[in-house]
Amino acid sequence: MEASQQRRRRLLDERDRVAIFIDGANLFYAAMQLNLEVDYAKLLRRLTGDRQLIRAYFYTACDSGNEKQQGFLLWMSRNGYRVVTKELIQFPDGSKKANLDVEIAVDMLTLARNCDTIVLLSGDGDLAYAVNSIAYQGVQVEVVSLSSMTSESLVNVADFFIDLEEIRVDIEREKKVPENGLETRGQTGAFGVTPRLRSTNEAELNTHVEVQTVRREGQIRNS
Repeated sequence: MEASQQRRRRLLDERDRVAIFIDGANLFYAAMQLNLEVDYAKLLRRLTGDRQLIRAYFYTACDSGNEKQQGFLLWMSRNGYRVVTKELIQFPDGSKKANLDVEIAVDMLTLARNCDTIVLLSGDGDLAYAVNSIAYQGVQVEVVSLSSMTSESLVNVADFFIDLEEIRVDIEREKKVPENGLETRGQTGAFGVTPRLRSTNEAELNTHVEVQTVRREGQIRNS
């Protein structure tokens, strides 16, 4: 009986149409908190599961003069993601801002009519109203984020909440250690950080990125 229920559940999952929406800045900041280097191919597989993927969107601020970041975004667009960018705007105090909440909300509401499940990787409470509206349409919403930086208002309107820390093993990039004892990273890193070579006994280095820390309200500042 239990095996029959599992087969039925698997068949339902395979028919389930899912769309994925990733707040790139939120993920980047969460990964920094976890000291996690994300494998974006693994991330896409983990969030999709056995379901039918309709579309996966990746939203991020963009610095057109940053060649490394442009290389990363090109890799994303060729590996299953629809990349949505907005140019950073610099303010007189030196801060830079590019809020993509509106783009995420509009795309979720538009695609919801063609989906059974929406997966939102973000902890931004500004998206709670859109998530609640989607739930009223009968679409299941899964929110994925780091619990310590996720708005309670967003968690309260979601059907399921998945803590990034709980799935880090499934989405972490493997570290390759060849015979020469040097560790390499094969895939272009988040926000265009180039792969690096380092000794295995060397302390973990803090990566400098032109597009730096994001505040919970979506503001992006220089490092």
